Amino acid sequence: MCRVLGYTGTPVRLDYFLYEPDNSLLRQAYAPQMLHMLNLAGFGMTAWDSDSQESSTPFSYHSTQLPIFDRNLKALSEKVSAVAVLAHVRGVAYSHQAVVSEQNVHPFCMRGTPIALAHNGDLAHFAEMKFDLLEHIKPDIARAIAGTTDSEWMYGLLLSQLEDPGRQPEPLELVRALNEVLRILRQVRNKVGISQSSSVNLFVCDGRNLIATRFTFDFGCWEVAPHEANLRYLSLWYTTGKNYGYHDEEWKMIGGAAHADSMLLASEPLTRDVSTWVEVPEYSIMYATGKSGYGFVQTVEVDV
Repeated sequence: MCRVLGYTGTPVRLDYFLYEPDNSLLRQAYAPQMLHMLNLAGFGMTAWDSDSQESSTPFSYHSTQLPIFDRNLKALSEKVSAVAVLAHVRGVAYSHQAVVSEQNVHPFCMRGTPIALAHNGDLAHFAEMKFDLLEHIKPDIARAIAGTTDSEWMYGLLLSQLEDPGRQPEPLELVRALNEVLRILRQVRNKVGISQSSSVNLFVCDGRNLIATRFTFDFGCWEVAPHEANLRYLSLWYTTGKNYGYHDEEWKMIGGAAHADSMLLASEPLTRDVSTWVEVPEYSIMYATGKSGYGFVQTVEVDV
């Protein structure tokens, strides 16, 4: 399983997420606190810099090497501040069948859309599902799928549920589209006869809105002994406030939720002190927006 981080709010230097905290995202690649599995299949990031040219278009970074040894990533993260980030360290099953390639590194962000997606989890028996899923994906989007992951197919499903994936949607549009993705997956699973536990923590960002699901199909149902990473419901946490940085010898936001203009979402808290972090409820979709300098967070129940 993977580890994911999403952020929307006021500008923050990237290494404040990736390197500096006690449990930074890159440390989670080799020493996660809430997952008994290393994440060795690459690192990817999509980030929006309000001061860059074409600021609505994100810059991206994808590599299959271990991110903790990536000098280019370290140098970049010390120089770039972003108002929105979606970053991902990829974990795959320890198997010769796993495909480690740049095309399979998250987040996915097709040309012509501001919407990026990352995934933590897996769809059991995905090979049996994919061609039934194809009828729900628009042809031009299906032709743009470059990798082999279930995650990129779910990204294609998401874009196909939007009336115009080329424009920046309102947060509730993305919430409805994600819920529809889960509904289609449930429909296809039932059609094919799949009832094995499958984790679908999806993270979506468009430079302003940040949306995530914490969801599992048929949790606890296994045909064979489960992988250790699936013995627990996959974790997801968030924190809100202002001015994320190093305060009182701790990496955190200040100001509290009542006056928040930023939200940080992650598979696990970035710090030893988790008192400012809140666990996302199971079977839910949460969303936040940084529109007009004001941030809010809402959680809705998945309806599939």
